Amino acid sequence: MPVVTFRAKSGKKGEQKVTYAVAGSHTETVLKLAQKNDVPIAFDCEDGNCGTCCVDVTVQGDKAPKGGHLTDKERQTLVEIGKLKRAEIEKTYTDDLPPPHRLACQLILRDEDVTIEY
Repeated sequence: MPVVTFRAKSGKKGEQKVTYAVAGSHTETVLKLAQKNDVPIAFDCEDGNCGTCCVDVTVQGDKAPKGGHLTDKERQTLVEIGKLKRAEIEKTYTDDLPPPHRLACQLILRDEDVTIEY
């Protein structure tokens, strides 16, 4: 099973490892996983509009990152808050690689170990 490590960004305290159950949970967002495990990721709308739940995602281990399919709404919000540049958008299409910044309310993890900085 993949392991998700939640780590607070500088200025915040805490690190928590959470085993992510793969079976039947391919519809659960990182935000929902965090909430279930009392990880304090900030959020406002839970709909991908505000950008409050923006997190940094780093894939751990030897596996290559899985494709980072962004919804149009997530892409637009990340651009608006300055976390995603046009060149990075193109890279997600051409290389099928996920961007380093995502919205926790939109991100559904695949079978990979990741660190989520919030």
